[in-house]
Amino acid sequence: MTIARLAGVDVQLNDEGFFVDPDQWTPEMVPQLAEEWGVPGPLTDQHWEVLNFMRKEYFEKGTGPTVRKLGKSADVSVGVKELYQLFPDGPAKLAARCAGIPKPKGCI
Repeated sequence: MTIARLAGVDVQLNDEGFFVDPDQWTPEMVPQLAEEWGVPGPLTDQHWEVLNFMRKEYFEKGTGPTVRKLGKSADVSVGVKELYQLFPDGPAKLAARCAGIPKPKGCI
């Protein structure tokens, strides 16, 4: 486990960089997380749409959605191709890190 200082708050991250406690996350942490993980900026409404959906799915179902589910969800207005533009190097995994949730089941 690692302690990271995000937006002035110390949070616990696991060895892969995912939040141990998703309740520690705040929206103010996202710009720093996005920069650290290589999300192309500036953050857009589409980024936030994906991040908010990731958190909603996690808190409702206990895991974040896969890329496939993200691309097919009516709650997210971008397709799979756009997800890879917003969150290169694995949209579900990268978006989960930025959304402060554990790695979704099925992510490598």
